[in-house]
This record gives sequence, C-alpha cells and structure tokens, in this order.
Amino acid sequence: MGPEQPLSDELAGVFARMSGLLLSAETVGSVLRLVTALAQETIPGSAGSGLSVLDPEGKRTTAAATGDLVERADRIQYENGAGPCLTAWADRTIVRVDDLNQDRRWPQWSRQAYALGLRASLSAPLVAGDIALGAMKVYASRTGAYGSREESLLRMFATQAAVLVANVKSFEDAHRVSSRLQASLRGRDVVNVAKGIVMARDHVDEHTAFLHLANTARQRRKELLETAEDMVKTTRRPRR
Repeated sequence: MGPEQPLSDELAGVFARMSGLLLSAETVGSVLRLVTALAQETIPGSAGSGLSVLDPEGKRTTAAATGDLVERADRIQYENGAGPCLTAWADRTIVRVDDLNQDRRWPQWSRQAYALGLRASLSAPLVAGDIALGAMKVYASRTGAYGSREESLLRMFATQAAVLVANVKSFEDAHRVSSRLQASLRGRDVVNVAKGIVMARDHVDEHTAFLHLANTARQRRKELLETAEDMVKTTRRPRR
C-alpha cells in the first residue's frame, strides 16, 4: 500500500472486507484467521501475523496465525514468559522492536526469534472496555520494518479486532448460558412429568409426589433428574 493513501481510507477498505467475509465465517477459528490474514496484508513489510488470547484453561495461546513461523515465535514467548507480544498485552501499549539483534528487553526471545529469521516485530493489545483480551502482532524479516505509521495502522486494526474477539467471546458466553438454561428447563419439565405420573398413579398431591421422587432417588443413589427420567422412560402410554 502506498504511503500517499490516508490511513482512514486504507482501514475503511480493510474493515469493509472483513465485515463481508465474517458474514460467511462459521467458526471462531475462521474469524480469527481472517483477522490475522488481513493484518499481515494491511501492515507493509510483514512476513506474518498472529493473535494471542487465553484458551479455555486460562493459558496464553496463539488462536490464529498466518504461518508456522508466527506460531514458533509466539511459542518462545509463552515458554519464556516474556516477549514483546506479552508485554503489549500486559501493559496495554504498542511495543515495537526495530532490530532483534540489538534489542535487550527480552534477550532469550530475541535470540531465539532471530534464529528463526525474524528481525523486527510490532505488537498491540486487544482491549475491549477495561479488559485486555490478548494481543495482535506482526513480524518482519528485515530490521527497521516498522515506524510510527505502522504503529498507527496496527493500533487501529487491533481496536477493530478487539471488538470482533469480544463479540465472539460474548456469543460463546451467551451460548453456554443458553445451553445451561435449556438443560435446566428440560430437567424441570422431566421432573414435572414424573411428578404427574406419581400423582396419577398414587392419587397424591404434587408435594407428596415430589417427596416420593426424592426418596426414590436417595434410595437408588441417583440424582433426582436421573430418577425422573427413568420413571418417564419406563412409563408407557396404553395403545389405543
């Protein structure tokens, strides 16, 4: 991309493409892969891009990357517990490395990443509200690849990516809540049906029927829902 094109115009085009592509994305992974691919394309001189977040176990992981080189460079940071991407994430600030061979902030990472053929990097935090969700980074195979213009690009891009990641997380959280709620409602319905069976069979009220189910569950050393499910399954409607 030429330096004469305004950043706003560049990003407007990129984000418009992203929005259109996301409409057909069916998985979280595909969404994040689109984000990193567009980041590499948008930031001039980048040999690769990646996106780091927390996995379900709370460990830092590369959720998406444009190639194995990015994953390997990220893995070194996770193993050492230090590196530009992790610093950007923790400090919520842009972190630029102009020359890995000269930078002394993370000596282990710089030495090992240099051996991979990397020479420069640029990292930006993914922040939504007051929550740091992770970090996006781009790596370059030549020194001095990034400047203030690239910092502005990545910062603006990471802001958009953070919104997307936050929306994905919100969707996942809502889905989990919905699944638990549906399971709870189904369980309640099954217990109600089982109580109805006991009430009709033994000619007792609802409270007595519930106590009967609870006592049966205790005797069989089963959960109340499981006992109710067994009762519903073993009760057959008479054929007409």
